[in-house]
Amino acid sequence: MTRVAIAGALGRMGTILCRMAAESGTLDLAGGIDVRAGTQFGAPVVASGDLGSFLDQERPDVLVDFTVAAAAVGTIRTAAEHGVALVVGTTGFSAAQEAANREAIEGRVPAVISSNYAIGVNVLWQLVRQAAPLLPGYDIEVIEAHHRYKKDAPSGTAKTILAVLDGAIGARETKYGREGMDERGTEIGVHAVRGGDIVGDHEVLFAGNFETVSLSHRAYDRAVFATGALRAAEWVVGRPPGVHTFAEVLGLPAPVS
Repeated sequence: MTRVAIAGALGRMGTILCRMAAESGTLDLAGGIDVRAGTQFGAPVVASGDLGSFLDQERPDVLVDFTVAAAAVGTIRTAAEHGVALVVGTTGFSAAQEAANREAIEGRVPAVISSNYAIGVNVLWQLVRQAAPLLPGYDIEVIEAHHRYKKDAPSGTAKTILAVLDGAIGARETKYGREGMDERGTEIGVHAVRGGDIVGDHEVLFAGNFETVSLSHRAYDRAVFATGALRAAEWVVGRPPGVHTFAEVLGLPAPVS
């Protein structure tokens, strides 16, 4: 069995990951870390400052991180230093933080890093990449919606959509929201909605004269992300050191070249 630890184990996503790992039959829940100590499904959860000793004692094969960027950077570095593989679903990293994560991982441990672990979203990226060149001259808008507690905007998934579009049709200006009297140009409009308990909605709208084409994905439960992340956790152990994509896990082409 693959022995897995969960960062942010007492949070909403962490609790789902712990439960699904404990019930999987193919994973062994080693425990996790959080801002305070506790337990989840009979496994220990230690305070984040004790991560190093936890990894030495519990010896997980892989650590899954769905937390916040500021905390995840240190978690990733410590896990890599202890030879623990990683699955990272945290978003909102700055360019400097992304560079620090890569530096910690490269040559040490295998890691899967993705802005979204829903299989449907990964298929959506493929569809956007195929559709965009087929609709020249169409205006493009990217709309995403999440729960009121999500801090980063636009979402990591929306940023990946923009990167996919850049690779498919060339870089364009992006405009985040609209206000005032500016006439629309060739830019891509990006809109972030935050409210209630929305799990995650993403839409790419291609608008031409007399018609629109819409590609979208809606997540109804965080379990869809946990399912993909735990699939990645089983896949990543024993892979070559370095950063891998969730597309590799699924056997899909990389969404961004």
